[in-house]
Amino acid sequence: MKLYYSPGACSLSPHIALREAGLAFEPVLASTKTHQLENGADYYGINPLGYVPLLELDDGTHLREGPVIVQYIADLAPTKNLAPANGTLPRYRLQEWLNFIGTEMHKGFSPLFNPNMPEEAKTIAKTRLKSRYEWLDGQLDGKQFLMGDQFSVADGYLFTITNWVKPTGFDLTPYPNVRAWHERVGARPAVQEAMKAEGLLK
Repeated sequence: MKLYYSPGACSLSPHIALREAGLAFEPVLASTKTHQLENGADYYGINPLGYVPLLELDDGTHLREGPVIVQYIADLAPTKNLAPANGTLPRYRLQEWLNFIGTEMHKGFSPLFNPNMPEEAKTIAKTRLKSRYEWLDGQLDGKQFLMGDQFSVADGYLFTITNWVKPTGFDLTPYPNVRAWHERVGARPAVQEAMKAEGLLK
């Protein structure tokens, strides 16, 4: 398998999942700025949408969209318990989390990275993110991870998004449960490996 990624982007989520699952894969750097690969190839030729992540399976099939990719990875390594079994209510709870992270958190940060976005719009975006992190803080009260005591691919996704607080200047100080959870996830060996591989840690 090949994972097309850009350092620190949302593709870090499936990168973490692959390492947690212990699966063999080739990371392929795909710049989200130039849309070129290191060999000079046009990334749009691989993914016409131009964004990461994209997972290329051994038979050449392409999977797009992070929440789908991480579930696929989890299902390839069921003994790692990165996702509950398909068809169970816990699996739908996982999908509930992945959808929330994708629509409310991931897209919530997007305006803060846009240099053309007016400051007023960025303030509105931060206000909305504050309400979401306040809710998350309550959800994490007394829990190790989003799904309880078991790390899941949803934790890897939210960790990736929460890393964006630093470049965007978002303050996590009011959310002690989120901060403790973020440290806990960040200390996992597979997470450390993924971040080091992307040049995010020394």
